[in-house]
Amino acid sequence: MKEKRKIASFHDLEVYQKAYKLSIVVMRQIVPKLPESEKFDLKDQLSRSTKAVPRLIAEGDGKKHQRLGFQKYLDDAMTEINETIVSLSHTKDIYQIEPKLCTQLIREYDVLGRQVYCLSEAWDKFSYRGRKEINPNP
Repeated sequence: MKEKRKIASFHDLEVYQKAYKLSIVVMRQIVPKLPESEKFDLKDQLSRSTKAVPRLIAEGDGKKHQRLGFQKYLDDAMTEINETIVSLSHTKDIYQIEPKLCTQLIREYDVLGRQVYCLSEAWDKFSYRGRKEINPNP
Protein backbone atom coordinates (compact mmCIF):
# COMPACT_ATOMS: atom_id res chain seq x y z
CA MET A 1 0.00 0.00 0.00
CA LYS A 2 1.29 3.43 -0.92
CA GLU A 3 2.15 5.76 1.90
CA LYS A 4 -0.03 8.87 1.89
CA ARG A 5 1.97 12.07 1.74
CA LYS A 6 0.82 15.55 2.53
CA ILE A 7 0.30 17.68 -0.56
CA ALA A 8 1.85 21.05 0.25
CA SER A 9 1.97 22.36 -3.32
CA PHE A 10 1.46 21.32 -6.92
CA HIS A 11 5.07 20.05 -6.91
CA ASP A 12 3.89 17.22 -4.65
CA LEU A 13 1.22 16.01 -7.07
CA GLU A 14 2.31 12.91 -8.99
CA VAL A 15 0.30 14.08 -12.01
CA TYR A 16 2.25 17.34 -12.07
CA GLN A 17 5.61 15.56 -11.77
CA LYS A 18 4.75 13.12 -14.55
CA ALA A 19 3.32 15.84 -16.83
CA TYR A 20 6.44 17.96 -16.35
CA LYS A 21 8.82 15.08 -17.09
CA LEU A 22 6.86 14.06 -20.20
CA SER A 23 6.87 17.64 -21.49
CA ILE A 24 10.67 17.77 -21.17
CA VAL A 25 11.04 14.56 -23.19
CA VAL A 26 8.70 15.83 -25.91
CA MET A 27 10.41 19.23 -26.09
CA ARG A 28 13.93 17.75 -26.22
CA GLN A 29 13.47 14.59 -28.26
CA ILE A 30 10.46 15.12 -30.54
CA VAL A 31 9.76 18.79 -31.30
CA PRO A 32 13.27 19.63 -32.63
CA LYS A 33 12.99 16.78 -35.16
CA LEU A 34 9.77 18.02 -36.74
CA PRO A 35 10.22 19.53 -40.19
CA GLU A 36 10.44 23.30 -40.58
CA SER A 37 7.26 23.13 -42.71
CA GLU A 38 5.41 22.26 -39.48
CA LYS A 39 6.76 25.28 -37.60
CA PHE A 40 3.37 27.02 -37.38
CA ASP A 41 1.22 23.90 -37.14
CA LEU A 42 2.24 20.56 -35.63
CA LYS A 43 5.45 21.85 -34.05
CA ASP A 44 3.68 24.81 -32.49
CA GLN A 45 0.67 22.77 -31.35
CA LEU A 46 2.73 19.99 -29.81
CA SER A 47 4.97 22.51 -28.03
CA ARG A 48 2.00 24.38 -26.60
CA SER A 49 -0.09 21.37 -25.58
CA THR A 50 2.71 19.40 -23.89
CA LYS A 51 3.84 22.44 -21.87
CA ALA A 52 0.26 23.41 -21.02
CA VAL A 53 -0.46 20.25 -19.03
CA PRO A 54 1.86 20.88 -16.05
CA ARG A 55 1.10 24.62 -16.21
CA LEU A 56 -2.64 23.98 -15.93
CA ILE A 57 -2.16 21.62 -13.01
CA ALA A 58 -0.02 24.25 -11.26
CA GLU A 59 -2.49 27.02 -12.05
CA GLY A 60 -5.38 24.89 -10.83
CA ASP A 61 -3.56 24.29 -7.56
CA GLY A 62 -3.66 28.03 -7.03
CA LYS A 63 -7.46 27.82 -7.26
CA LYS A 64 -7.84 24.75 -5.05
CA HIS A 65 -9.76 26.75 -2.49
CA GLN A 66 -12.47 26.93 -5.16
CA ARG A 67 -13.67 23.37 -5.81
CA LEU A 68 -14.90 24.21 -9.30
CA GLY A 69 -11.87 26.40 -10.02
CA PHE A 70 -9.44 23.51 -9.60
CA GLN A 71 -11.82 21.21 -11.46
CA LYS A 72 -11.84 23.51 -14.51
CA TYR A 73 -8.04 23.49 -14.76
CA LEU A 74 -7.94 19.69 -14.46
CA ASP A 75 -10.52 19.45 -17.25
CA ASP A 76 -8.39 21.79 -19.38
CA ALA A 77 -5.29 19.70 -18.63
CA MET A 78 -7.14 16.61 -19.87
CA THR A 79 -8.00 18.45 -23.09
CA GLU A 80 -4.32 19.34 -23.60
CA ILE A 81 -3.33 15.73 -22.93
CA ASN A 82 -5.69 14.60 -25.69
CA GLU A 83 -4.24 17.20 -28.07
CA THR A 84 -0.72 16.03 -27.23
CA ILE A 85 -1.67 12.41 -27.96
CA VAL A 86 -3.08 13.36 -31.37
CA SER A 87 0.00 15.45 -32.19
CA LEU A 88 2.34 12.62 -31.20
CA SER A 89 0.28 10.25 -33.35
CA HIS A 90 0.63 12.62 -36.30
CA THR A 91 4.37 12.90 -35.68
CA LYS A 92 4.74 9.13 -35.70
CA ASP A 93 2.36 8.34 -38.56
CA ILE A 94 3.07 11.21 -40.96
CA TYR A 95 6.79 11.78 -40.42
CA GLN A 96 7.92 8.49 -38.82
CA ILE A 97 9.86 10.51 -36.26
CA GLU A 98 10.95 8.39 -33.29
CA PRO A 99 8.04 5.92 -33.72
CA LYS A 100 8.93 3.82 -30.65
CA LEU A 101 9.36 6.86 -28.46
CA CYS A 102 6.13 8.41 -29.77
CA THR A 103 4.26 5.17 -29.05
CA GLN A 104 5.69 5.09 -25.52
CA LEU A 105 4.81 8.76 -24.95
CA ILE A 106 1.27 8.21 -26.26
CA ARG A 107 0.84 5.38 -23.73
CA GLU A 108 2.25 7.51 -20.93
CA TYR A 109 0.02 10.46 -21.81
CA ASP A 110 -2.95 8.10 -21.88
CA VAL A 111 -2.10 6.93 -18.36
CA LEU A 112 -1.57 10.56 -17.30
CA GLY A 113 -5.00 11.45 -18.66
CA ARG A 114 -6.58 8.72 -16.56
CA GLN A 115 -4.65 9.90 -13.50
CA VAL A 116 -5.80 13.49 -14.00
CA TYR A 117 -9.37 12.22 -14.43
CA CYS A 118 -9.11 10.23 -11.18
CA LEU A 119 -7.74 13.29 -9.38
CA SER A 120 -10.64 15.29 -10.77
CA GLU A 121 -13.13 12.67 -9.55
CA ALA A 122 -11.49 12.51 -6.12
CA TRP A 123 -11.38 16.29 -5.85
CA ASP A 124 -15.10 16.39 -6.61
CA LYS A 125 -15.72 14.26 -3.50
CA PHE A 126 -13.67 16.43 -1.14
CA SER A 127 -15.63 18.78 1.04
CA TYR A 128 -15.25 22.42 0.09
CA ARG A 129 -12.14 23.86 1.68
CA GLY A 130 -12.69 27.50 0.98
CA ARG A 131 -10.85 30.31 2.58
CA LYS A 132 -12.01 31.16 6.03
CA GLU A 133 -13.66 34.53 6.25
CA ILE A 134 -12.38 36.73 9.02
CA ASN A 135 -15.18 38.31 10.96
CA PRO A 136 -14.21 41.98 11.41
CA ASN A 137 -16.69 42.30 14.30
CA PRO A 138 -16.03 39.35 16.62
